[in-house]
Amino acid sequence: MLTQRSRYALRAMIFLSAQPVSGAPTPMNRIAAEANVPRKFLELILADLREAGFLVSTRGKAGGYRLSRPAHLISLGEIIRVIEGPLALVPCVSRTAYRPCTDCRDEATCAIRHAMARVRDETARILDGTSLADTHARDLAAA
Repeated sequence: MLTQRSRYALRAMIFLSAQPVSGAPTPMNRIAAEANVPRKFLELILADLREAGFLVSTRGKAGGYRLSRPAHLISLGEIIRVIEGPLALVPCVSRTAYRPCTDCRDEATCAIRHAMARVRDETARILDGTSLADTHARDLAAA
């Protein structure tokens, strides 16, 4: 299940992706209000996203945040991985944080592992194939 922290991160990033590329940085207060994210949580989330290279920040009175690269080059999967870690539901199928399950007798024949690997692959395919720009295109198509 997607955590509230990930939902906040996605809402903030989707909001920022709708801002003019050449415009002024967007202040944190505006991001919090428009994306409906509590400011305390937003500060931590934006810091993580900045450290991961998705955002650039500007200090000062006219400061704020903007995307570090075009919206079509940032996937929802990348954002979720920064906030949550691996997409896999069980550690034995994670590509980035593999750990054997402590109660598994044989990974090669484990039906749960095989099913969860399919879930991981499809989840990654969809989330990695959906960019921030795509979220706006879907909004327009639905309108």
